[in-house]
Amino acid sequence: MQTRNKILDDLAKLMTNAVGVAQGARTEAETAMKSMFDRFLADRNLVTRDEFDAIRAMAQKAREENDRLRTEIAALAARVAALEAASRKPGKAAPRKADVSAADKSGESPASESGE
Repeated sequence: MQTRNKILDDLAKLMTNAVGVAQGARTEAETAMKSMFDRFLADRNLVTRDEFDAIRAMAQKAREENDRLRTEIAALAARVAALEAASRKPGKAAPRKADVSAADKSGESPASESGE
C-alpha cells in the first residue's frame, strides 16, 4: 500500500506553480527585450531587408542601362569617326547633310551608298 505524503504533494504543487510563473516571466522578459531592441533599431534609421533588396535591384538595373548606353555611345563615336575620316579623303567631297541624315535612318554610312 502506498501512502501519500501531504508535504511532498504540497511541494510538487508549489514547484509546478513556480515553473508556470517562471515561464510567464520568461515570455514577458522576451517581449520587453524585443520591444527595446526594435526601438533601438528604429532610432538608428536602419533600412529593412525589403528596402535594401529594392534599392539593390534598382542599382543593378541602372548598371545594366549604363553598360548598354556605354556600348551605344562607343558605336556612335566609331560611326562619327568613320564619317569624319571619309569626309577628309583627298578628292572626295564631304557627305552632304541630307546624305548623313538618310544614312542615320537607314543605318548605313553615306560612303556605302555611293557604291564604294
